[in-house]
Amino acid sequence: MIVKRAGRHVVLAAVPTAVFLTLGLSGPALAEGGKAYQIDLAQLNNSGSRGTVMLSLKGNQLTVQIESEGMVPGSPSAQHLHGSTKGHDFKCPDATDDTDRDGILNNTEATHDYGDINISLTTTGDTKPASGLAVDRMPVADKKGKISYKRTITVGQDVVDHIKDLHVVQHGIDRNKNGKYDFEGAGKSELDPKLPQEATAPTNCGEVKGAAVGSLPVGAIETGGGTPESTSVPVTVRDGVAITVLAAAAGAVALSRKRASAVPVPVRRENTGGGA
Repeated sequence: MIVKRAGRHVVLAAVPTAVFLTLGLSGPALAEGGKAYQIDLAQLNNSGSRGTVMLSLKGNQLTVQIESEGMVPGSPSAQHLHGSTKGHDFKCPDATDDTDRDGILNNTEATHDYGDINISLTTTGDTKPASGLAVDRMPVADKKGKISYKRTITVGQDVVDHIKDLHVVQHGIDRNKNGKYDFEGAGKSELDPKLPQEATAPTNCGEVKGAAVGSLPVGAIETGGGTPESTSVPVTVRDGVAITVLAAAAGAVALSRKRASAVPVPVRRENTGGGA
């Protein structure tokens, strides 16, 4: 069994209004006493894509603003808030997560690091995880490959409490550089064989920026074979990807490390509330 643990959590700081103005993003939540957090999107799959995200919270109203570039021109980009609102820790993946070594980090491989979909960042309609591949309701890049997105979504208290544990992922690459999604570049998507792999592979990812080191993560993603001390939690399926989370083993590892340490480690309680 291989245990993958994310790095230390960070304590978030509110983003100054000046940052919003510099990036051309508005920050009404700040002016009204809300909280805002910044995410910088970094490329995956050598896509050349990058961008900036602002998450603004006022009560249970979450405003998501995204400005990204380097996307596939004229093509829709599926985008989501990934992660956990139940105390497990995730992070953005990197090239080492390309486990089949085919040169493409597909969504199944990447999900082990960035977690399941929590919110689908659609332009209209619902934002449930089941809408993760609703490409007809996702933003479309302009002819220069830029996407500007803004939407305010009503979220549950679990999202409010764990907004720092969520991060943004945009999907869609152009592996064969012909300016469109097709099956020639990377074959079929493992999520839906009717879609090209180029349309569903992650193009960028970003985590909430912070100012200081926070508590050690308690949750973890575990892959590989089980051990006599581990118990598998039922498989969860979101956006077509099955992920087995061995939460019991992760808890045992965290508890063992805590007992062995002379310095108490804060333990985050599991959130039992419903998802967004």
